[in-house]
Amino acid sequence: MRLSTICSLAGVLLISTLTAVGPADAQAPAVNGSDRDANRIVAPDAYRIGPEDMLHISVWKNETMSRTVPVRPDGKISLPLLNDVQAAGLTALELREVLTQKLAEYLPSPEVSVIVSDVRSFKVSIIGEVARPGRFELKSWTTVLDVLALAGGFTQFATRSRMVILRPDGTTMKRIPFNYNKLSGEQENFYLRNGDIVLVP
Repeated sequence: MRLSTICSLAGVLLISTLTAVGPADAQAPAVNGSDRDANRIVAPDAYRIGPEDMLHISVWKNETMSRTVPVRPDGKISLPLLNDVQAAGLTALELREVLTQKLAEYLPSPEVSVIVSDVRSFKVSIIGEVARPGRFELKSWTTVLDVLALAGGFTQFATRSRMVILRPDGTTMKRIPFNYNKLSGEQENFYLRNGDIVLVP
């Protein structure tokens, strides 16, 4: 894709975002905590399951119920007896508790374990003035600088002080300013969340 096309796309995305939402505080909600934690370097304390993740569900002494299942785009998994169960948005421990309660209607004292065997839902995008813009599928918590490194760093035309992270927030996108030039001072390098878009003008 040509650089001019990328820049045009970035501009359109930024303009549409600014008209949809007003100025937002740089401290966006953390995955599992308060607003105050979003711009801290400490990673969220628990991974939450998302669409496309692969889960290994094990029911002790019940091979029929034990299996590896994908999380569908609607956030649900399909299991015998239980049919569809919501998995996206839950931690592995929370999903284990849900499955245990549901299986108790069919099995005496079920012992369930849930393992996220393959993380596939954690994706962020970077567009604009970077060497390799694109969407990256991540396997662990990743900071803004980590994604910049994955994208090959800035081009010579990048305005490093006016970077923006666009973060899904319900039906809108929250705008989080990021000033690369102030990383040694007031700007902290924080962890990204699933679905974030890093815009480098």
